[in-house]
Amino acid sequence: MMVGVDREPATLLFYCNICGKLSLTDVRRLDRETPTCQACHSNARVRAVIQVLSTELFHENLLLPDFPTRREIHGLGMTDWEGYAVKLAEKFAYQNTYYHEEPRLDIATANIASEFMGKDFIISSDVFEHVVPPVSRAFENVWKMLKPGGVFVLTVPYGAQRETVEHFPELNEFSIVESDGSFVLRNKTRTGVVQEFNDLVFHGGPGATLEIRVFSENALVQHLKDAGFVDIKVHRAADLVHGIWWPQPWSRRQEPKLNMLPMERPPAWRRRSAGESTEADLIRRAKTSPGQPPTP
Repeated sequence: MMVGVDREPATLLFYCNICGKLSLTDVRRLDRETPTCQACHSNARVRAVIQVLSTELFHENLLLPDFPTRREIHGLGMTDWEGYAVKLAEKFAYQNTYYHEEPRLDIATANIASEFMGKDFIISSDVFEHVVPPVSRAFENVWKMLKPGGVFVLTVPYGAQRETVEHFPELNEFSIVESDGSFVLRNKTRTGVVQEFNDLVFHGGPGATLEIRVFSENALVQHLKDAGFVDIKVHRAADLVHGIWWPQPWSRRQEPKLNMLPMERPPAWRRRSAGESTEADLIRRAKTSPGQPPTP
């Protein structure tokens, strides 16, 4: 098997761990979001998700087509990429969920439906940066949805700063409207102050999925600990055999600008989004501990 830097300078020959096919790519294109598998068009991020899932479930780095069929293993995805979601459903009792369509899951809701409970693994790839505050509830909900010892595979954008940057710290009643060819977010705080934010950051293009925060790594670890997770790992090592590597050590986005408004304006449409994004730099695995979550 010929895998590695081969043939021409700056060319990588690798096996895609999602479709199992051999692929060739210029290493200069090998970042986390650019499709680099010539067969299934997967990128490094989604291949990293499958790598982590494989090593945590089976203690070896398998290709997805080589996963054993284990229908007793129950898994859940949050707007997972269809390229691997379909295959996971063939291997496990796995269900992909969505924010805007059925089967619908709002991970920030106060009450999670019983059908989403008792999972052996949960995948959330580039979703938590879009969750409305308080984001701590989303982490707590995942803990509740997993069986003791269950695996949580998480990717999110994060920065090198000490604390998480909340773009809209007083988000309450809000709408996103298009004005003069650009989008603005209008928010009414709990105290009745009306705010307007421009220079919004969307993942997937304007009007798609709004970035609400940029996590710090320390804050991510603390959120997981506070929710009850133990044995938390940040996966940083490259896996060139499967084309998993990207040059950026972290991701940092532009921060929206705030304007104070003298009065409330009527909303055009409201969005509280969770879904695919184009930037993230963290693969994290956490296992639940037996027993109950920490008492607040």
